[in-house]
Amino acid sequence: MRQEPEFFKEQETELIYIAKKLADALAVEELLTANDVDYVVQASEYYGGVIFRSLRAGAFFYVDGERVEYTRQLLEQSGRRPHQEPR
Repeated sequence: MRQEPEFFKEQETELIYIAKKLADALAVEELLTANDVDYVVQASEYYGGVIFRSLRAGAFFYVDGERVEYTRQLLEQSGRRPHQEPR
């Protein structure tokens, strides 16, 4: 369920997904809510594009660190690629 950032207080949260379109963000919200996952979504900016890189806006989804693997599985099962930190 969608929560405010204060809900997690001192718990570690992790960026799990960046929705680049409104329809995708709404579908991810529905997926997480239907599966009882508490999450925070915030609008933020990212750089996109291969040849012509530009600053774009997206919906950034964060979940409790303990629910990351479960949430990644949900996203993959729905055909989405979860956010992975570069190594």
